[in-house]
Amino acid sequence: MTRTPIETERLILVPPQAHHLAAYVAYCSSHRAQFVGGPFDAAKAFEKLCAMAGHWNLRGFGRHVMTLRTTGRAIGHVGALQIDEAEPPEMTWTLWSDDVEGQGYAFEAAHAYLETAAAATGAREMLVRIDREHLRSRRLAARLGAQPDSAATSPRWMPEAVTFRIHL
Repeated sequence: MTRTPIETERLILVPPQAHHLAAYVAYCSSHRAQFVGGPFDAAKAFEKLCAMAGHWNLRGFGRHVMTLRTTGRAIGHVGALQIDEAEPPEMTWTLWSDDVEGQGYAFEAAHAYLETAAAATGAREMLVRIDREHLRSRRLAARLGAQPDSAATSPRWMPEAVTFRIHL
């Protein structure tokens, strides 16, 4: 996938950049990171953002930072993660602060990303792994057309995950 931004009515999705670090550290150190193994300290947040940026070099695609079209403020990330090449890529999304929750940004970003995902990843489907207690993300997965995969086992790094599949 090219690193060309994906644009929606309210958002511009861009690959992670150094100026996103402060907002990402704030997210990682907050309660919002609880569903992804956090909260994390600043050093771990830095490593995680570096991994997100480096994923583009290793796989040729990756997660985008959601930025508000009007201000450029970084509010979350969305896109594909592929740790194991033997599995389909994993679709991810996260909003970084409470004040942007409930406004449809995650759906808007995920929907726009999924429109490009097959060409970007070369995959026919994507996994979605969500902490079973994260009901908002589970509802969003359903809205995006993801189907539960009751036969899937949770990954070691997220033992409380529920797995869904999205066909591209």
